[in-house]
Amino acid sequence: MEIFTSGKLTKVKSRHEPGVSKQTGFTSPATHYLEPTIDLNQELVVNRDATFFVRVDGDAFKEHNILNKDVLIIDRSLSLNFDALALVVQEGEFKIRRIPFGFSEKEEEFTVWGIITYIIHYAR
Repeated sequence: MEIFTSGKLTKVKSRHEPGVSKQTGFTSPATHYLEPTIDLNQELVVNRDATFFVRVDGDAFKEHNILNKDVLIIDRSLSLNFDALALVVQEGEFKIRRIPFGFSEKEEEFTVWGIITYIIHYAR
């Protein structure tokens, strides 16, 4: 009878070992402090130096779904795109308009102040 050897058997080096729960009783009401907070500047702002927040007063812009007390995030560094929602200066007043196709500031009666990137609706 012949004996064949195929090598030594070794122990598995990494083995999952379930841990024992260290929590006793109720969970701490302060555990949410361990989670990082959501920074809206980091999430919604691309160019911090050229971004402004504007609160709307009144319902004059309902046609653009912008209501009273909403906050607009406006980026002045973005390039103009057709149909983009923008804050413009027209006859010395701020207004909200869509950029028309083939827009040229020299030909239009308004000046683009910045592009609206987000509208934060007031919930109450």
